[in-house]
Parts: sequence; C-alpha cells; structure tokens
Amino acid sequence: MGEQSLFEPGQKAPNNGIYYEVGEDDFHMNINNPKQVELSKGDKFPELTNHNRKWRRKGTH
Repeated sequence: MGEQSLFEPGQKAPNNGIYYEVGEDDFHMNINNPKQVELSKGDKFPELTNHNRKWRRKGTH
C-alpha cells in the first residue's frame, strides 16, 4: 500500500518539504499561482484558497 499523497487542512505533514495546492479531481489541472507552504514533519496543513483543492508535496506525482 502506498503513502498518502493528498492532504487536507488540519492534517499533519508526513515529511519535511514544500507543499502546494492541486485540484481535487484532476491532479494535472493547471492552477494559476497555487499557494505553497514549507512544512516540517508534524506541522499542520493550513487552509486552502478553495475548498475543492488539496495539498500535495512538491516533487511527487
């Protein structure tokens, strides 16, 4: 079973890294100026700019 790759606000980051917003249904959806945050392992994800989005770690597909 693979590691979770999409996260919601309030969840804890599994790893250190930069996370960015992606579209919920289409992960390749182009989002203009997606919000990005740098989190340490255990930090909570902040709110998103749109309720239909999720957080994803930069560098994962």
